[in-house]
Amino acid sequence: MDSPHGAAVSAEGFGLKGPRGWVFRGVGLTAPPGSLVAVEGPSGSGRTCLLLALTGRMRPTEGHAEVGGARLPGRAAAVRAFSALGPVPGVSELDPAFTVAEHLRERALLRRRFDGSPRSLLRPGAARAASRAAIDTALDTVGLDLAALPKAERTSVRDLERLEALRLSLALALMGRPRLLAVDDTDLKLSGPERAAAWRLLRGLADGGTTVLAVCGEAPEGALTVRTEDRRERMDAPGTTDAPDTSDAEDAPATPDAPDTSTAEAAPDATGTTATTATEDTPGAPATTTTGSTTNGKETADALTRTGRA
Repeated sequence: MDSPHGAAVSAEGFGLKGPRGWVFRGVGLTAPPGSLVAVEGPSGSGRTCLLLALTGRMRPTEGHAEVGGARLPGRAAAVRAFSALGPVPGVSELDPAFTVAEHLRERALLRRRFDGSPRSLLRPGAARAASRAAIDTALDTVGLDLAALPKAERTSVRDLERLEALRLSLALALMGRPRLLAVDDTDLKLSGPERAAAWRLLRGLADGGTTVLAVCGEAPEGALTVRTEDRRERMDAPGTTDAPDTSDAEDAPATPDAPDTSTAEAAPDATGTTATTATEDTPGAPATTTTGSTTNGKETADALTRTGRA
């Protein structure tokens, strides 16, 4: 059962197939509300597509998931409504030419336009005050001190350190008070101390009730972990085989359990991988699944734009 805020996440036989193979397949996961879930694996192993599928932004090929009581793929729009993306290359990146203040004002205006009540349009002063309060709360939650930036709130995104940019992305996502927060490349280009600070931040968000899905190269201790590996590494291991899959995802019939995979074009170079998932209920008893590689940020964004699921 969900907490008043966080969203429980579960998946069974969850998979996404592209024209050249499985991006990920057979993923199983059980995470209670307020969990920190680390999607661990090398770049190109299906991590980002799994993240987008669990937040209702890519349509899976087989299996199902349930997020916050909404079953995927059928209720993807409902999942998108209460989930938010932190930094995801090609999908929700910060504009390097914008200042910190411009990003914050833009997000506040979007929230007032699409999430606010019609009555707020008649009370612009109160709406602006509410937006300012939401901004201050989000910045305080992620620990981003605007006064400490080189040009305060007028600092351009291109001038931010990697950890500062991550904090800003998370602040923008948290302004909508999501029940599920997804973060890509959490530990990319971070030093050891910066990586530890990033995970402390995400752990704090999870402890506060928000369920966090975070893609990373190396999962932190104590996180519920989903692992993805390059299929080529698995095939090189002694005693393992992997029969090639010659079927085309676009030719597969659409059924309730295997919906169409128009978004599968997001992984034109997909190769199968092996993923293991472990839950807090069954520590040390991982389940082995097969998955594949993801695309780069631009290809993912193009696929989401074509399908209207961004």
